[in-house]
Amino acid sequence: MRFSRKPPVIELPGISGAARVDRRTPAAIGRARSGDVLVLAHQDMDRATAQAIAARGVAAVINTRPFISGRYPNLGPELLVDRGVLLVEVDGERWMHEWRDGVVLRVHDGEIHAGEEHLVTGRVLTASVVAAEMEAARTGLVSQLQSFTHNATEFLRREQDLLLHGLGAPGLRTVMTGRPVVVVAPGVDAEQDLRRLRRFIDEQRPVLVGVDVGVELLHRATLRPHLAVVGTEGLAAIDEDEALRRSREVVLHTDRAGRVGGAERLEALGIRPQRFPTDATTEDLALLLAEIGDASVIVCVGTHATLDEFLDRRRPGLASTFLTRLRVGPRLVDARAVPDLYVGRVRLWQLLLVLLVGLLALGVAVAATPVGNEWWLAVRDAVDTWVRGLL
Repeated sequence: MRFSRKPPVIELPGISGAARVDRRTPAAIGRARSGDVLVLAHQDMDRATAQAIAARGVAAVINTRPFISGRYPNLGPELLVDRGVLLVEVDGERWMHEWRDGVVLRVHDGEIHAGEEHLVTGRVLTASVVAAEMEAARTGLVSQLQSFTHNATEFLRREQDLLLHGLGAPGLRTVMTGRPVVVVAPGVDAEQDLRRLRRFIDEQRPVLVGVDVGVELLHRATLRPHLAVVGTEGLAAIDEDEALRRSREVVLHTDRAGRVGGAERLEALGIRPQRFPTDATTEDLALLLAEIGDASVIVCVGTHATLDEFLDRRRPGLASTFLTRLRVGPRLVDARAVPDLYVGRVRLWQLLLVLLVGLLALGVAVAATPVGNEWWLAVRDAVDTWVRGLL
């Protein structure tokens, strides 16, 4: 009797996954699934984009542009390498047109294969390579700060009505006057910082504002956003439609011409957002809405607060963040500082406990005096007589 033997399955070395090819980074991220290989044309990858890629569980990123051009120390590649994502740079954007979306690519030692066909060899960015290029980028930061000065001046000229006078903002149904506002953005450790704020949120009942994927973070924390501020990248990255539906009010961030990608998704969900055309970033737009709404304090979750994160923005975003924080500065508090500043409300049981301890201490003090001792003996005799009478 003969037994059929199947040929052994040969596992080829490297990382294999379905390719998600798109020049528009948000669109590629929106289609990505765990184990996929992203093929992008994204120069100087910022930390926010890298965070969105890592959250999708992407196995590798093939970039037809430099991950770190050297213009400034962008934090995206470092985050992806720390999360175990393979980074490969290839020369030439023609691959964006030649590789089909969905084809299985295998990456091994910088060599990219489709089946048994060798396509191209790229440069692998290891942790040591990223560290060296980041150090070189920091040395050239002076020239970038000079260009930042020019960009900040131009941004202020274009947005002076909004930044200086608060004009152009849509009229919101959400009342923020005199109330604390918590702005949740999709930054690093945002979910953890939101958990630290839970006591503050439960007791103070602040206005909750979700920015892009921050709307989804609030939904997962069983918190209903009063206001959702979303742009093109946010609409592509948000997975759960219910997070958008549960938002009491939605503001759609568009460019100055009123264009925005993915707006049809809101229409399909029956959501009629208010449009806000501005060159500011979506995160800064949410902060400005809270400031214009006369919030008593603005608590930021997942926003860009450190100097490295501040410099990690693209040039228009850098000017927007700088000038926005100048405007809202007196009201701005980082979420990580709130647990140290906010001790919480005094509860009734705490007052009763203090009162009981005080009465016990007073009773002990009085009983230690001669008069108190006589009172104690009189009370004891009266109780003893009463008990005997009952028996």
